[in-house]
Amino acid sequence: MNRKLIDKADALLRKEDGCIFKDPGGKISVCLVYPNTYHVGMSNLGFQGIYALLNRRDDVVCERAFLPDAADMDEYVRTGTTPFSLETKRALADFDIVAFSISFENDYPNIGQILGMSKIPFSASARNDYHPLLVAGGVCASFNPEPLAPAFDVVFVGEAEETLVEFIEVYKKAVGRRDLLRLAVSIFGIYVPSEYEISYGGKGTICGRTSLHGAPDIITKSYIRDISLSPVNTAVLTRETEFSEMYLIETMRGCQWNCRFCLAGNYFGPLRMKPPEQVKNEIEAGKKRALKIGLIAPSLSDYPGLEEILCIEGVRFSITSLRAGSSSSGLIAHISGHKSVSIAPEAGTDRLRKVIRKELTEDEILSTSALLFASGIETLRLYFMIGLPTETDEDIEGIVGLCRRVRLIDKTKAIVLSVSTFVPKPFTPFQWASMVSLDIAKRRMKIIKKALEKEGIKVFHDVPKHAHMQGLFSLGDRRVFSVIDRMSRGDDFRRACAAAGIDLDYYVFRSRPLDEALPWDFIDAGVSKEKLRDEYTKALAG
Repeated sequence: MNRKLIDKADALLRKEDGCIFKDPGGKISVCLVYPNTYHVGMSNLGFQGIYALLNRRDDVVCERAFLPDAADMDEYVRTGTTPFSLETKRALADFDIVAFSISFENDYPNIGQILGMSKIPFSASARNDYHPLLVAGGVCASFNPEPLAPAFDVVFVGEAEETLVEFIEVYKKAVGRRDLLRLAVSIFGIYVPSEYEISYGGKGTICGRTSLHGAPDIITKSYIRDISLSPVNTAVLTRETEFSEMYLIETMRGCQWNCRFCLAGNYFGPLRMKPPEQVKNEIEAGKKRALKIGLIAPSLSDYPGLEEILCIEGVRFSITSLRAGSSSSGLIAHISGHKSVSIAPEAGTDRLRKVIRKELTEDEILSTSALLFASGIETLRLYFMIGLPTETDEDIEGIVGLCRRVRLIDKTKAIVLSVSTFVPKPFTPFQWASMVSLDIAKRRMKIIKKALEKEGIKVFHDVPKHAHMQGLFSLGDRRVFSVIDRMSRGDDFRRACAAAGIDLDYYVFRSRPLDEALPWDFIDAGVSKEKLRDEYTKALAG
């Protein structure tokens, strides 16, 4: 094992507060892997929560591993060093369980790259009892595990806090991998991909799904009913994250607004909030470890009692994003001293915001912007999407016009625009919608950037082809795995699709018929397909 790489890992550990070291003797060893760099992974609250949860058990030792930094990759290859755990420098292949926490579709090829470097076959069918059990959880694994189904032995669908406890107990009882998988299918919220066969019709659509050996036809999403019992908060503090030395506290899950493009309200419901008294207690605990406290919620402005919480003395709160509108007006007085705050209009016209069910008018956006400028912020960040269903060039001009009107409120402040390409997500009303083509996306981005940079407004946007990759992995079935596999071994996205025979026109650039079988239909997420269909129909009707 390379000394330079070990020294770098040790340097990261020395900067941490909260790292857990345990004697591995007689314990189930789990390597929790985030398929991106340390900086990105340690900024993820869910990843930190699972790390703490597993290590609370006396019969488990959980360590962490990440995708090597780009600057270190040549050293890994040159020396033949395999990815190793941060805590004890063990190779991934030496753990009982390798568990991936997956939050972003564009990280999928990184999973294969990490496994390839670790000499662990990416495909489950190529592994045996001598290989670690491969487990997946996290946002992306929950809403559509099918593109990665050929890779994983077990997938956690939904929130894993309670399911993990039962799974560990089953793991201890099982005799071998085959026995474990047969037992695991009976656990609520557990999906074992090898226990299902998929058949396809002549046009490529799914025409059948067969469960084997008594596996359930439907996998019901697990969720923790009382998030007061959830261990999700910052376990390890470090400067080497996006939230440098900030203690993060989860205040709510789900979202009351149910925007038609968004997973937070549609998939991650029902809406659940921690009692304010518990949040206050967690803040007191966090004050002992960090100078700053970050409150986490899909729509923090809607958390009851927030203004009272923000009056707690001796705390520097970080509130970087607000929902425009009257619910945020009382909070703005509490963010003096913040240099940058974000709001997300998402679309440029009231018409399109109604289509996507973003209950926000232009007047509310302008009045909130004026209050934020008056509070003393230096930079206002505005988030928009292009390519939304029913979008026209008039809506693109609406983005330009709205930003110009915000600019007129205070010409001394900085305005930064972030523009992303709409990606349809499973279990939202827009799961049947198509994405816009590369040419249209580029043209609309160019219109926005050319017009607003003349106004002194900085414009940042994603790369549309990366959004198309995200769309394929978000909406794909098991056949898409071959693209991920090829990309993990060095092919670029387009070349991998061509080699695998994957047609983006079929997966990404078409609107799906409302009666088509979708890859994720076997998951019961607590929202009916009929309700989503009705919402989509209403959206298209304006």
